[in-house]
Amino acid sequence: MLVQYLDPDGMIENTPYHHVAVGTGTRFVHVAGQVAHMPAGEPVPTDLASQVSQALRNVHRGLVAAGAQFSDVVRLTVYVTEWETSQMGEFMAGVEAVAPEIGLQLPMPPASLIAVVQLFEPGVLVEIEATALL
Repeated sequence: MLVQYLDPDGMIENTPYHHVAVGTGTRFVHVAGQVAHMPAGEPVPTDLASQVSQALRNVHRGLVAAGAQFSDVVRLTVYVTEWETSQMGEFMAGVEAVAPEIGLQLPMPPASLIAVVQLFEPGVLVEIEATALL
């Protein structure tokens, strides 16, 4: 096992992610921030859940191209525009909708969700980066 996930006692319980990842590989894979661009150029979905799902699909594409899977991921960083804590249900609905398809185990690898004013393109609500170890 290249990546071991831990949730030490005393850290917040019942989070949708693990608190710690310990990797023992020799190659790092960094997937640049991925947004909900569609593979055939269709319009970007307008709702948060759909954008989360598609951004994760695009992260998965990058991982696979490098010979990795979500089980190799040691860190996710998520940037969300116009974030409010009331959106966590919609955010997690997007994660859960795509998780089986892309092999993303829940809870997710260690992750940060960072609220930002805007991303590089109008209408983009979420951008997701991944770091994996092979």
